[in-house]
Amino acid sequence: MMKNLLINTLRKTRMHLSFFGIAFVLSMTLAISTPAFAKYASFVMDADTGRVLHSVNADTRNYPASLTKMMTLFMLFEAIEQKKVSLNTKMRVSRRATWQPPSRLGLKLGATISVEDAIYALVTKSANDVATVVAEALGGTEWEFAKAMTKRAHQIGMKSTNFRNASGLPNRRQLSTARDMALLGNELWKRFPKYYGYFKTQKWKYKGRTYGNHNKLMKTYDGMDGIKTGYIRASGFNLVTSVNRGGHRLIGVVFGGKTSKHRNNIMARILDNAFTKIDPQMMAAYKSNKKAEQAKKAYAIASQRRSTAWGVQVGAYTSIKTARVQAIAAIKRAPSYLTGAKTKVVPLKTGNKKVYRARVVGVEKREAYRACKALKRLRQPCMVFRDKTQVAMKR
Repeated sequence: MMKNLLINTLRKTRMHLSFFGIAFVLSMTLAISTPAFAKYASFVMDADTGRVLHSVNADTRNYPASLTKMMTLFMLFEAIEQKKVSLNTKMRVSRRATWQPPSRLGLKLGATISVEDAIYALVTKSANDVATVVAEALGGTEWEFAKAMTKRAHQIGMKSTNFRNASGLPNRRQLSTARDMALLGNELWKRFPKYYGYFKTQKWKYKGRTYGNHNKLMKTYDGMDGIKTGYIRASGFNLVTSVNRGGHRLIGVVFGGKTSKHRNNIMARILDNAFTKIDPQMMAAYKSNKKAEQAKKAYAIASQRRSTAWGVQVGAYTSIKTARVQAIAAIKRAPSYLTGAKTKVVPLKTGNKKVYRARVVGVEKREAYRACKALKRLRQPCMVFRDKTQVAMKR
């Protein structure tokens, strides 16, 4: 009897040891495979060339929080362009939408909201109930819409991003990186110039109430015109910005600010450092003047002293019309460097044939080379030249 009891006890002990051994191995495996989360990450890139100007933990996956709504808006802008909806389309509010926690508009079950009002609500109030309304209008359910968001994000190069909802509310599988969010911010600016202006909205009135934009840095950092803030406890204070100074557009990202003020201070500092790298003369003008308007005037005076007798050629074509269209397209493709320049079509006779060279003129040497670099990245043939007619006029 005692012998049998002892054998059973040893068997049970072995089973317990095996169980704990397996549990230990599993826990170690999970610990190794669980993604690391950076409480802080930051990234700055040149919008035209893609050049990285600042990078800290840029590829570490983190919670995007309400930066998620940038992708929700990307999907909505595409739906408008594809004529699936219009700005006036009314979207119905479901019970699930009314259950979303703040920040929200407080929409009532069965009510409707227009696509344009939804855009304003996402940009300014960052309304979670509106994000669900948009998701259900475009995807049927928020889950299906989130899958479509993830698929589209991967298609545009956001390989480290996964979405599980349209708002950014806490979900341990909803992850992105600072680099991916910079790419998304740049895509919104480049692909949707007609709708990007919504991100500049400071105030929006809806049903008697006024909602202010959560991005307070737009009021204090000259040249900033968007894009989106975000916060949940697990991520800290996040921000993606787009800034245009002196013909240069930068996209900045900060994850994990301790407070909104702390996040904004970091963003201002890394943007200043990035601008200094690409245009020290411009930043010197800003730093030597306390007021932004004075800085703009100082930079404008300095810019006038530079030679603008340079241009870029983007091909030779058999018709004047095609050459002109291609020159105009080049300005649109590299606006940070070519905005304000002029198009010029120059005929050239080769044997019995006549071709027309598509050119953009009236830019500085440095800007011409940067524009060509940006255009070549977009697979647009390009060459830099010095405009002799401009040189002759200055003599």
